[in-house]
Amino acid sequence: MTTSEAGTLRLGTAQGRWVLLATVLGSSMAMLDGTVVNVALPRIGTDLGAPLAALQWTLNAYLLTLAGLILLGGALGDRYGRRRVFLIGVLWFAAASAACAAAPTIEVLVAARAVQGIGGALLTPGSLAMLQAVFHPDDRSAAVGLWSGLGGVSAAIGPFLGGWLVDGPGWRWIFLLNVPLAVLVIAVASRHVPESRDESATGRFDILGAALAALALGSVTYALTAAGSGLSPEVWVAGAAGLLLGAAFVVVERRVEEPMLPLGLFSSRLFTAVNLVTLCVYAAFSGVFFLLVVQLQIVSGFSPLVSGLALVPITVLMLALSARAGRLGKRIGPRIPLTVGPLVCATGVLLMLRIGPDASYWTDVLPAVTVMGCGMVLLVAPLTATVLAAVEVRHAGIASGVNNAAARAAGLLAVAALPALAGLSGEAYQVPASVDSAFHVAMLICAGLLAAGGVTAFTTVRGNVLAPEDHPVAEPDCRYACGTNAPPLDPGHVGARHGEGPATESAAGPTEA
Repeated sequence: MTTSEAGTLRLGTAQGRWVLLATVLGSSMAMLDGTVVNVALPRIGTDLGAPLAALQWTLNAYLLTLAGLILLGGALGDRYGRRRVFLIGVLWFAAASAACAAAPTIEVLVAARAVQGIGGALLTPGSLAMLQAVFHPDDRSAAVGLWSGLGGVSAAIGPFLGGWLVDGPGWRWIFLLNVPLAVLVIAVASRHVPESRDESATGRFDILGAALAALALGSVTYALTAAGSGLSPEVWVAGAAGLLLGAAFVVVERRVEEPMLPLGLFSSRLFTAVNLVTLCVYAAFSGVFFLLVVQLQIVSGFSPLVSGLALVPITVLMLALSARAGRLGKRIGPRIPLTVGPLVCATGVLLMLRIGPDASYWTDVLPAVTVMGCGMVLLVAPLTATVLAAVEVRHAGIASGVNNAAARAAGLLAVAALPALAGLSGEAYQVPASVDSAFHVAMLICAGLLAAGGVTAFTTVRGNVLAPEDHPVAEPDCRYACGTNAPPLDPGHVGARHGEGPATESAAGPTEA
């Protein structure tokens, strides 16, 4: 079966249900890992004697390899078979998860997380790409909807499960949980998921571009993380190296025949603007999700379980209202939602300034995350649809992949930079007074980023961008907006190659974190 051929599998058949199960469980591995690690960070730091910079790398090592290689992973699936690359990614992810669980030191844990990100880059594009490739066109939207809904349930229980594991058997079990899931996914996918590939996929992979992008992000991330302890010569060297590597990446992308990042996309003023909005809002989201659980545990004295549950209202709101918000954006245009959404989110973040040593979940935490969740509901669906509307239809796949990578890079840099900007470093994350002071500064910065995103949208996005007949409503998935640093995008498009059309008839649906 090729992507150019219509899928024939029907959702109501036994095999259709098995395919759906395999893709849901596969994506849930990456999703659960993203939602539970944040909750466990304070306990990991205590058990392994890790400074704040090491905890930042526990998140960023994974995001770095994932962001740098996810487009390459999608292209590998197109060329060599989506099921094959998906299964390799699942096995790789599980093995790295086991290494994370067994890590005796924080250095080993960080290295294992980087390896885990490679597995995520291989399995992530394949989940939805397999759905769109094997299902009959009449059943694709329903399959994506079920994938999104079932995954949303996983997202809702993820923080609860993570908190329970950290409070109970220990933080290592948040990684061990991936092993039995992987065994089940491999068994189901090997037996029931048909292989699919794009027989027309030709040309060379942009391996040099992927390597330069990862090295540039890594160098800048290291510089920002190390800056928390002072502007030493190595900070300046790493920062300069990151900028030079970034410049080399741009040169390579201009000259290579099939670039990982086609720079011509940015000739669209709208595409550039929407990605700037993405950088602003997802940097803010990542900063909030990273520091809020630390504030709740270290300053407010909440257990890991309660801290994990703090973000559940956002998940519930996204599940309940995202489809309606998508239809609203289609009806009135994206300019108002993309402006108002970030401003409402900023209001919720400012309400988090009330969270302190004597914070109450019901009067301090819940109102803040509820307001932020309402803003995210307004924002996410129009952002997804506007990314697709900003380019020609034949470039929709790579456009969504670029936007996905932009969100991950924003989260990566935010987690690296915010603690330094807020004055938090070393062992200070275990001192309540230091954490409380830094949290307030960081929330002001995040609110400013969200406001900047709203202003950018207001000044650059036209109200009539989304033509109803040309751009179907995107149905966002709260799993990847809630703490996993990635925007929900259209199915199958993360792995689409430059110059090809979108893999489905609809722009509906998300991609994974």
